[in-house]
Amino acid sequence: MVDTPAPLTDVEIWPLTGLRVVSDDLELRAPDDRTMLDLARLAAQGVHREDEMPFVVPWTRGTPVQVARSVMTYQWGLRQRTTPADWAIELAVLRDGEPLGLQGMYAKDFRITRTAETGSWLGLRHQHGGVGTRMRLLILHLLFEGLGAERATSSAFVDNPGSTGVSRKIGYRDNGVVRTARDGAAVDSRQFALDRDAWDARPDALRLDVRIEGLDPVLDQLGLAP
Repeated sequence: MVDTPAPLTDVEIWPLTGLRVVSDDLELRAPDDRTMLDLARLAAQGVHREDEMPFVVPWTRGTPVQVARSVMTYQWGLRQRTTPADWAIELAVLRDGEPLGLQGMYAKDFRITRTAETGSWLGLRHQHGGVGTRMRLLILHLLFEGLGAERATSSAFVDNPGSTGVSRKIGYRDNGVVRTARDGAAVDSRQFALDRDAWDARPDALRLDVRIEGLDPVLDQLGLAP
């Protein structure tokens, strides 16, 4: 009689399914399709004012259905871009279980550079309540304390004071200006960098009580296991 092997668990198949970064009522976790559908509905209700465009790719323009489908197709595409050499990982931001937005981290050759970029969006109705700062602190905790980053970078268009304010509040240093095309016109984007020393020196007010769950399998998935 041939023994049947035990079925693989979700975490064995895709370790990110078990990742949780938690602080008080706020949590980052990899979105399953149900959570992605909820995030798509949230984005369809608005991410920024109509006279703003904080993204290089204007995915927030269009009908509510078009915006929602843009969220889904982009997130499905990211799943195939999770390798040790090149990863783009976006985690759902939830407060007491309610999806508020997405917080991403992106890196190429992270094992060598120990550098990753962050990016995010929040549903319009969840903005201006301090969530943006907290979710950035959570992803930075994952990068520095969990994945062993030495530097985190971020950027924001000059007409996006919200993102710029979060970076400066946390202690990023200015790292130049890049001119890029947006909506057929040139626009400047401020670049920011946060080194490990600056992260360690952040004030007590920016030190959250953070718990990371399911980290070891993710380290193995990203080629970072000891």
